[in-house]
This record gives sequence, structure tokens and C-alpha cells, in this order.
Amino acid sequence: MPFQPVQAEKLSLAVIRQIELLILRGILKPGERLPSERNLAETLGVSRPSLREALSQLESRALLTSKPGSGVFVAEVLGSAFAPPLIKLFSEYDEALFDYLSFRRELEGMAAARAAQTASDTDLQIIDAIFRKMEAAHQERNHEKEAQLDAEFHLAIIEASHNVIMVHMMRSMFDMLRSGVFYNRQMIFKQQNTRQTLLDQHKAINLAIQARLPEKARQAVEDHLHFVESAQARQKQVDHNEEVAKLRLAHETMP
Repeated sequence: MPFQPVQAEKLSLAVIRQIELLILRGILKPGERLPSERNLAETLGVSRPSLREALSQLESRALLTSKPGSGVFVAEVLGSAFAPPLIKLFSEYDEALFDYLSFRRELEGMAAARAAQTASDTDLQIIDAIFRKMEAAHQERNHEKEAQLDAEFHLAIIEASHNVIMVHMMRSMFDMLRSGVFYNRQMIFKQQNTRQTLLDQHKAINLAIQARLPEKARQAVEDHLHFVESAQARQKQVDHNEEVAKLRLAHETMP
């Protein structure tokens, strides 16, 4: 007979699997602090020794890290898909910027179409809630907050696609964007006539996803990122022209 006796699973293994899945699905994020040991044990319905055993094993797998006096955190390494030397190269060459935008256009277009088809109603509520915050930040003329919400909006769409590989890859890409590796996101929002266009484009993306129109959602994302690429190219030309103008001025004012 191929059957074997069923054995009760250790509670620590059930805890490990639950935390692993939360990390895999991007619900627990890199750098996020876990609840206190007492609260987490109560929430999971396990003893503190069982919880400690689970956390210890997850630490040994480099999924969690403990900081004395601060608590237990999701390991930061989960958010880094690229080595620092490569990230430095990305920041130094324009070729990487435009390849980055092309990469995003392909993947985010696919994610938006997938979200329009398969996202849950709750996923759609999250996307819409972030867009409403973008509208409020736009009215307040809060460039920094608007740029931050822009990234959150795009990540919410990717998360709504429920593709765990895409979630972690794009989260890493957006972390580099936030840190200014590819371009200064806030500068785009400060460009004349750009802020309203960007808001309108995000509105079109949101409406298409809320209406569950996959191809329209894909096209809206692609149109938006084509615009961002053009805006970046214009800004780089403006910056270049300014540098040349400064050289001319320095030459003209020489004694």
C-alpha cells in the first residue's frame, strides 16, 4: 500500500509557512517590523516557544533579521534584485534610463491588463483609493507626496496582478527609482503643464482597470510611460542646453 501514517505538523512549521507566504506575496515588505513576540503569538494562536523556533529558522534562511532592542524585521535583502556596482552603472548612463522605461512599459502594461481581468474587488478598491490620494496631493500642489503616491499607484497595480515574481522585481525597480538612480521623479511633477497631464493619464489607467477593460488598461499604461520617456528626454536636453549656456556666459564674462 502506498499510504503512510498521517503525522501532526509542528506548530512552528505552520508559522514558518504562513510568514514565508506573506513575504512571497509581497504583503510583508522588506524592512517591515513584525509585531511583538507576545502579540504575534496571540494572533497566530501558538505558544511563544513555538513562535521563537519559527522566527529562528526564518532568520537562519536570511528571510528575517533581528535587531536587539528594536524587534524582528523582514530582511532588506529581499528588496534588492541588483548588485550595488550594477546600480551605480545604471545611474551613470542614459541608456539604462530608457531601457528601464521600456522594461516598465512592457511589464506594467501586462500587469494592468492582468489586473483588469483577475484582480479582486478589494484590489480595485486599493488602486482607486491611492488614485484619490493622488488627486488630493495634486490639489495641494504637494510635489513630493504626489511623486510618492505615483509609485504606490503603479505598485498597487502590479500587486493586483498577483504575480509574485513581478511583484518583487518591480518593487526592487521602484526602490531604485525612489532613491534617484534613474531620474528625479519630483522634477517631472514640477515641469510646467506636466502635472495635470500625468494626473489625467493615471485617471485613465484607473478607470480602465476599474471597468475591467484589459486592453484599454494596457494601452493607458503604455501611453503614460511613453509620455514619461518623452518628458525625460526633454529634461535632459534642457539640462544640456543650460550647461552649454553656462560655458558661454563664463567665456563672455572673462576679464
